Amino acid sequence: MRQKPVPTGRETSFGEDEIIVSKTDLKGKIVYCNKVFIRVAGYPEAELIGAPHSIIRHPEMPRAVFKLLWDTIAAKREIFAYVLNMDAHGNGYWVLAHVTPSLSDDGQVIGYHSNRRKPTASAVDKARALYRDLLAIEKAPPSRKDGMAAAYDELVSRLNLMKLDYDEFALSL
Repeated sequence: MRQKPVPTGRETSFGEDEIIVSKTDLKGKIVYCNKVFIRVAGYPEAELIGAPHSIIRHPEMPRAVFKLLWDTIAAKREIFAYVLNMDAHGNGYWVLAHVTPSLSDDGQVIGYHSNRRKPTASAVDKARALYRDLLAIEKAPPSRKDGMAAAYDELVSRLNLMKLDYDEFALSL
């Protein structure tokens, strides 16, 4: 596996009519990705299949949002989330992700499925501002765990003040 790229500050784009699709196992390892995912992520399919989905994680994406995402899908609920990803060359790309648990016939979670679309510029601006605040909170304490917990608490507090859950917030942008 290649070394994680360094963010370039540039953005990769994809079409408004395109959908990025991936499926993972319970531990977040990619088991399927469509051609749009492969092209936008910039990795060969052979490097993506079996890799952790975090292979495309951008370091400017708050861990607190991923905690919320994972807690939600582990509870067998879907979530809509704005996510900043990073391609193999270090370029960022924003998506509006719809992530759902995949269930077996007897109702057990067996993996996860995500469809991602291109978000509007105004929604990205609002998500970016929130995420910048959360990332600053995450980086403040000496402990990564404490920072993530503080940012998560801030995220939940802001959502409570707006009387919205994260899905409602995301879809309101």
